[in-house]
Amino acid sequence: MHRVLYLALVFLVACGAAPIEPDASPSSVPEAVSESVSDEVPATDAAPVADIDSVAITGEAGSYTFAVTISSNDTGCDQYADWWEVVNAETGELLYRRILVHSHVDEQPFTRSGGPVAVASDQVVIVRGHMGGLQPGYGGQMLKGSVESGFEPAEEALPSLEAVEPLPTGCTF
Repeated sequence: MHRVLYLALVFLVACGAAPIEPDASPSSVPEAVSESVSDEVPATDAAPVADIDSVAITGEAGSYTFAVTISSNDTGCDQYADWWEVVNAETGELLYRRILVHSHVDEQPFTRSGGPVAVASDQVVIVRGHMGGLQPGYGGQMLKGSVESGFEPAEEALPSLEAVEPLPTGCTF
């Protein structure tokens, strides 16, 4: 969003137009400014994210295996989904983390399994992904649910667990 505002300001200054006041009505915004700004912002400027597409669970209470499908804009070791994790929805505690040791540039989306995950069948958890590389961090779609209820997209505010072990030790390719 900040990039869009910056580009709009640069465009206005370059054209010699007066800046638009923040409380100006949308009808007072020149058509060319709106079109030019939206056309100049490439989709690749967005921070890389690891979206959790689906979660499938097998096993029994206290020892489940999670099969997690992820979509991410991997480019190689410089930017790749480096883990997915299971977090207690109530406490924000890390319950399990599956380290991904390489990028998946040519395999999108991809599924990786991990476990055992020690949760009860009715325990609500959040499964989220993490990107490693030049722009590391959380982001993208998370799924919330339980073995009993299934999983749906979530917008929870969770603590960062980037310093909590286990952590990746590198990227092989």
